[in-house]
Amino acid sequence: MNDQKIIVITDSSASLPEEIKIGLDLRVIPLWLVWENESFQEGVDIQPQGFYNRLRTSTSLPSSTQPSVQEFKEFFTQCKQDADAVVCVLASSKISGTVDSALAAKELVPDLPIRVVDSLFSAMGQGLIAVAAARAAAAGKTIDQVVKEAEETREAANLLFVVDTLEFLHKGGRIGGAKRLLGTALNIKPILHFDGGLIESLSQTRTKKKGVAELLGITEERLGGKRMAEGAVVHVDCLEEGQELLEMVKDRFDPGNLYLSDVSPVVGTHVGPGGLGLAFYPESGK
Repeated sequence: MNDQKIIVITDSSASLPEEIKIGLDLRVIPLWLVWENESFQEGVDIQPQGFYNRLRTSTSLPSSTQPSVQEFKEFFTQCKQDADAVVCVLASSKISGTVDSALAAKELVPDLPIRVVDSLFSAMGQGLIAVAAARAAAAGKTIDQVVKEAEETREAANLLFVVDTLEFLHKGGRIGGAKRLLGTALNIKPILHFDGGLIESLSQTRTKKKGVAELLGITEERLGGKRMAEGAVVHVDCLEEGQELLEMVKDRFDPGNLYLSDVSPVVGTHVGPGGLGLAFYPESGK
């Protein structure tokens, strides 16, 4: 049993449901939205529902940015009050500068051991990795063991999602190799995934219903006959569809733990309303 007190930090793009954090010292640093000359820290100044209500009627799209180096330094300094070490599990460095900010801030707090893990995901793909690390910390693991747990969960994790349109991903520059689908974007419901930290295309269907069926089929293939250890259904301002997908996942895969999560405003800006996804990893898959 390790006596060192380790805090795990993630950023707000993980969109962690409150119930998943119970019993864990898992802290969240907010990302920023800039919208029509206003700046908001997500989860602090703006909540998902209010954001999506405004997004549906707005003629402009917000931009997003990571916490600054100074903000990370201040966050780490606060953690020093009751922690001996910190492990950060942050949004993919391929689509966000959050990892870079944390690495720069780490050098400014030399008396606190800080390890930064690039999750190579966002939303609850990132969230499941952060939770695995926080559970390891709560179990008294060493900092090396906590980082190893995060890295092994990252290797086993998947995040699949179907979107109503590629418009938002394209405008936000987060589309990766799925750019080739843009020519037919109005007529398809693409199934996308995170691959090496980038958003890439897997397949495409003509309706969201078929897209959800395809998503579940790909999930079954990736589980390879193993039980789903943990999963999270994510939705972008489509709660009823998210709840329906949650029941489908329960019935088909009998996961050990399953959560429902909305998507943070920063992520929702790039995915767009109506997106549905599933983050998961298999039992004994790490």
